[in-house]
Amino acid sequence: MENKAIKTVEKYNMLSVGDSVVIGLSGGADSCALFHFLVSLREKYKLKLVACHINHMLRGAEADRDENFARSLCEKNDVEFRLLKIDVAGIAQKNKESTEKCGRDIRYAFFAETAKECKGKIATAHTASDNAETVLFNMTRGCGIKGLCGIPPVRDNIIRPLIEVTRDDIERYCHENGYDFVNDSTNFTREYTRNKIRLDVVSVLKGINPSFETTMAALSDRMRKQAEHLYRCACDVIAKARTENGYKADMLYACDEAVFAEAISILCKKYDVTPEAEHIALIRNICSFHGAVQLKRNIFAVSNQGYLRIIKMESHHENEEIPFNDRKTVVINNKKISLSVMNIDDFYNGEKNNKFLFNNSLDYDTIPLSAVFRNRKSGDRICLRNRNVTKTLKKLFNEMKIPKDERESVVVLCDGERVLWTERTGVSEDCRVTAKTKKVLVLDCSNKNGKGRG
Repeated sequence: MENKAIKTVEKYNMLSVGDSVVIGLSGGADSCALFHFLVSLREKYKLKLVACHINHMLRGAEADRDENFARSLCEKNDVEFRLLKIDVAGIAQKNKESTEKCGRDIRYAFFAETAKECKGKIATAHTASDNAETVLFNMTRGCGIKGLCGIPPVRDNIIRPLIEVTRDDIERYCHENGYDFVNDSTNFTREYTRNKIRLDVVSVLKGINPSFETTMAALSDRMRKQAEHLYRCACDVIAKARTENGYKADMLYACDEAVFAEAISILCKKYDVTPEAEHIALIRNICSFHGAVQLKRNIFAVSNQGYLRIIKMESHHENEEIPFNDRKTVVINNKKISLSVMNIDDFYNGEKNNKFLFNNSLDYDTIPLSAVFRNRKSGDRICLRNRNVTKTLKKLFNEMKIPKDERESVVVLCDGERVLWTERTGVSEDCRVTAKTKKVLVLDCSNKNGKGRG
């Protein structure tokens, strides 16, 4: 086992000299094998080891036994011991989720918090056997390549030195070296799906192929390489299809279906959405025509005017009107507009060639007292600066190919239906800065987090 684990560490460059490593220590055979393995490497890599144990308060005296065992193990090996004792069942019930998921989330949060404090890595005791069970579990749910990838050897700051070692290897390692461990009685109940897979499915498959777990590890390794290639292809397509108005729908539609699916998954990720196969098929369909697909409560894939966009629909207050009223800032539609007034000399000082400034600067004295900031409305029209032509915003936005889903949230400064300025077109002819201007109002529009201008 030790030789396999060392090869894994070196293959994936898991450890560097001077690393701090947070070990997930349950007290079971897998985590104890990981513990002793890392202790054996402590001198070679000059490691600082910290062991984290979670008492989930689910198994009464047995859980307390495991806690005491883990603490004693750390004391004997001069390893810092951290304990989290928490009522997982109570929290799971409160959050209306399974105890299994709740416990996993709590464990990783505890590991992450400790690793951040120690500025180190997290080592978990996942094995080739765990990987095989995970792949089988994913297959029962109809997975794709990512599901066949199984448990990654390295993910962010999480390392898994035993991922190419089987559970049989680990038990042999512990027995040969006299390493004690404790058994979790819940591992032998079929209440949990993974236990059913381990007890009833894997045993049958190992009867057909004694090297089944190793074979599955090799399969996962191949699938990870293919998934990485697919990801690179999808990123390349996204980069080529990207425009200021979204992504060219025809270019996305023309690519291979597998690449298309990966590209959509990448685009959805920033909205914390994992699209299902049905979603991806519907999005591919609207790329060849037009339409929208709801991915989540307020997340949509929208295709129109030849562009695909993944958007978050904000709820706008259609009747909200904010008086101009010499304000310094206005917040509307999740956008912050900064207003600054300056005299003409300061305005012209070094800014004669600043296109952004001129497009978003108004002659202060031409702004009516009745002017308001609001959303765009039907019938709004603007006389474009330096073009002496009046158009409705609808017609103008069509010409500018502004996506329809963006138009309703456009902020305007207006007097009735007469638009004095919009964030997308700039200032009107009626309010532009001229030789007669004495004071200038400069508008700078951005998201509330400060991104974007004008």
